[in-house]
Amino acid sequence: MPKFYARRRLGFLAAFTGLIASAGLLNGPAASAALPTPVSAATARTYLASLTVATEDRTGYDRDLFPHWITQSGSCNTRETILKRDGTGVVTNSSCAATSGSWYSPYDGATWPAASDVDIDHVVPLAEAWDSGADSWTTSRRQSFANDLTRPQLLAVTDNVNQSKGDQDPATWMPSRTAYRCTYVRAWVQVKYYYDLSVDSAEKSALQGYLANC
Repeated sequence: MPKFYARRRLGFLAAFTGLIASAGLLNGPAASAALPTPVSAATARTYLASLTVATEDRTGYDRDLFPHWITQSGSCNTRETILKRDGTGVVTNSSCAATSGSWYSPYDGATWPAASDVDIDHVVPLAEAWDSGADSWTTSRRQSFANDLTRPQLLAVTDNVNQSKGDQDPATWMPSRTAYRCTYVRAWVQVKYYYDLSVDSAEKSALQGYLANC
């Protein structure tokens, strides 16, 4: 094949590949969250069966009882650490604040170019933890829970989606993106099991139903 036509063909292929990628057909979302991989569905089912079933009581809950967004490394706090972990092409300033990047929210499938459009979700909400046994913890343990980078507990998601979730458990709220629901319930159960938190009957029933389809 003459070099002129070979170059034209390569140029066409490169342009076509770029078009496909920009449409999200080749490479998927521009960024993807890096939640620590939860336990398997089989393990989650075993964990769930061992959790105490109890009625929830939110008496005395205050978000300030869970010190969060503590310093993790250098000038980076927990929120900034998760933003860097879950984003693509994240650029930060001298204070560790994200000045640019891209964040894909697995709850709803949206991608955001500004950190201000992203919240860091506690998979098991702080109020839910309080209801489930954290009311008897020390402040130090509540701080560890609220800033846990090891368990699948913190995730960058669309801000208004996180706000609509609030403190609901899987009996009343699930990610709208159904492809993520198995990951979500596996993470939920793992966190509850690790921290020895209880579940209420409706929550347990919902979790059993979702895990059965994982």
